[in-house]
Order: sequence, then structure tokens, then C-alpha cells
Amino acid sequence: MTQRNQRKYVPNLPSMQALCELNYSYVLRILPDCDTEDLSYEFSVGVGLSYEIRIVDSSRYTSTISIKQTTKDMPSYLTPSMTVRLYHDARMAEVINSQNTGALEPSYDYPNLKMRQRNEKHMVNIFLAEWLNFCLQHASNVTSEA
Repeated sequence: MTQRNQRKYVPNLPSMQALCELNYSYVLRILPDCDTEDLSYEFSVGVGLSYEIRIVDSSRYTSTISIKQTTKDMPSYLTPSMTVRLYHDARMAEVINSQNTGALEPSYDYPNLKMRQRNEKHMVNIFLAEWLNFCLQHASNVTSEA
């Protein structure tokens, strides 16, 4: 094992904060009313790509949303799903659960039993940013239902 692999991964906090701020701005552009509990939005992006965003919990400073792909022709284990916490006072959105695997740790030792990447949390938040950006780029094809 090399010296590089033995060192513990330390998340880059400024990079993570910038990513969470970007995700928050994207969510606000897609969801006009993200602080009302029990709302559900369905998006169709292009042909065959359907998503659902559901507001699970909402309080004064935070909201929790569930995002999942609802495409019918795909097995459930291949469809992305995640839980995102919105921090309204800090204007940040962070993925707290992805693919129903439980809470994400800031970093993981590698190798580990679940074979998670050392920077798994950061990578899942990058995926969220890319997905939200994709939805915004195809905004003319996005339809929402409350």
C-alpha cells in the first residue's frame, strides 16, 4: 500500500460549501415553493425521463426534499434517488442520503465494507448539481405538478 492511500481523506470545506450553495440556487429555480410541506412536483425532461421531487419536511430554517427518478422502464435499483436537506438561513442544499443507503459520512476509509469512495458525499453532491443543471437546461421541456 502506498503512503498516499494510508492518509485519511480530508474534505475540502470551501469547495463543499460552494457546491452546496450552487445546489441551493438550482433547487430554488426549479421549486417555486420549497418551504411548504407535503407538496410534490413531477418533472418530465425529454422523452422517457421522469422525476419526482417531494417536500418531506419543512420548518423555519430547513426543508427536506426527496428526489427520485420515476421512469417506468427501468429497474428500481438503477433509478437514482436521494434525500436533500435545504438550509434556508445558510442558503445551502446538501445530499444527506443517496440510493437509500443511510446517512452519508463526510469521508470514508478505503477500502471499506460497503465499497464507498473516500469522497462519496462530495461526489453525490456533484451528481445533484449536474442533475439540477440538466433540468434547468431543459426547462422548456420541464412540466411540474403540485
